[in-house]
Amino acid sequence: MEIRQIGFDDADNYLNMLLNLDNETKFMMFEPGERSDDINIVKARIENSINGDNLILVATEDENIIGFLSVQRGVPKRIKHTAYIVVGIREEFRGKGIGSKLFLELDMWARENNITRLELSVICSNTVAKHLYEKNGFEIEGIKKNAMIIDGKYVDEFSMAKLFNN
Repeated sequence: MEIRQIGFDDADNYLNMLLNLDNETKFMMFEPGERSDDINIVKARIENSINGDNLILVATEDENIIGFLSVQRGVPKRIKHTAYIVVGIREEFRGKGIGSKLFLELDMWARENNITRLELSVICSNTVAKHLYEKNGFEIEGIKKNAMIIDGKYVDEFSMAKLFNN
């Protein structure tokens, strides 16, 4: 298993992994069939990761992408020190330390890029992900009530953040 920054040649593999994740979990944003399968959208995100201010890390096994961590940095000057992250790992590879390895790479990138605040949200019932985030220095800052609708029911999300000292 390898953790690395995404490359231009990863577009199809990355999209396939995202589409599979949508079918494997209810904890991600998109429902099955809802995500666009337009490869040009994926290529644009990869371009912004490689040549812009954002980051996409991928976890690979053999030739397959099995997980990711994406980072979207704040654009206006007042929030340029912040970044919002999203993490997803294929079901069969969860619980094997991949998330922690992704977060180690994220921390190095954040420090190198003057990021002092990382933010994420997690569905309150997703205790496994919440534990991973807390283990990697994130703290709950609040609860977003009725943040999503899953299976016709409102669910709450924790707003979490990790602060770095300058």
